[in-house]
Amino acid sequence: MLKSYKDKSKNKPYIIVEISDKIMVNIMKKVRQILNIDSLHKNNIMGENVTVAVLDTGIYNHPDFGERIIKYKDFVNGKTAIYDDEGHGTHVTGILAGDGKMSNGFFKGIAPKSDIVSLKVLDKRGIGKEDNVISGIWWIIDNGKKYNIKVVNISFGTFNKEGNNKKLIEAVELLWDMGYVIIAAAGNNGPEYGTVSIPGSSKKIITVGALDDNIKMIVNGRITKNYSGRGPTKECVQKPDILAPANGIYSCSNGIKSGYSYVPKSGTSMATPIVSGVICMILGINKEMSNIQCKKLIRNTAIDLKMEGNRQGWGKINPEKMVNFCKK
Repeated sequence: MLKSYKDKSKNKPYIIVEISDKIMVNIMKKVRQILNIDSLHKNNIMGENVTVAVLDTGIYNHPDFGERIIKYKDFVNGKTAIYDDEGHGTHVTGILAGDGKMSNGFFKGIAPKSDIVSLKVLDKRGIGKEDNVISGIWWIIDNGKKYNIKVVNISFGTFNKEGNNKKLIEAVELLWDMGYVIIAAAGNNGPEYGTVSIPGSSKKIITVGALDDNIKMIVNGRITKNYSGRGPTKECVQKPDILAPANGIYSCSNGIKSGYSYVPKSGTSMATPIVSGVICMILGINKEMSNIQCKKLIRNTAIDLKMEGNRQGWGKINPEKMVNFCKK
């Protein structure tokens, strides 16, 4: 079974979450400041003419997505109408590509001009069958070019010490070999070694860990810290590849449970769409870049945090340096 990494705390917008006398809320504006995203947006670097596929719990037709949801496919219940009965997928997509319309840009995402393909592969509990996930991947294989999909975001995974998810890894790596940039979560099973989730354990794809998991937050319904999944994988591959902010990030809500337009969530699920959004911006500048070139660009521009390799990978993502490199 595959489980999304979500925050089950009582979600209230515009309220700082306080846990164990420590305050940590990465409102999207702060995330953009940490990564200097707003300066890139001012230069109209927003992922325009790039489509990202988000495999998750679906998507709510939130005003922050405008007319940019160009395709929706439900592999769980087979419905044709756009919906998200859990909220995780909407939140992830808002971080990645929301334009912040309902908040005057305050909660704007990383690539607010990218088009969105939402593939519902997880149910109302944030849990999914491996076959549904693989079906979603195969749908991209068959339809990706039609919808100009360049980037695939996978903010979920399974942690299986026996490692019997061979079919899922094979499907993800086939998609990578076709040229798609695949970004997946490292998972929230740390801090022990060998805790990176599948398919983030794939040596080919880009795996994202939490930059700021040293502060206690509610993740997967429990108060925790140092939760970000760590390598090495069973194949002795260092993971994650890169780190991005993950804690207390406000983004779009499906409105069902909270009744609010924006809610906070924490976990590597929230870090993953930040990296996906950066890649959308990069491909908006240079559409000819391959997935391997994108991965090397992340590596060559990352900020080394002087942490152990299986904690930080190459370090903190550096969007501004990535963009400057592409402009040379």
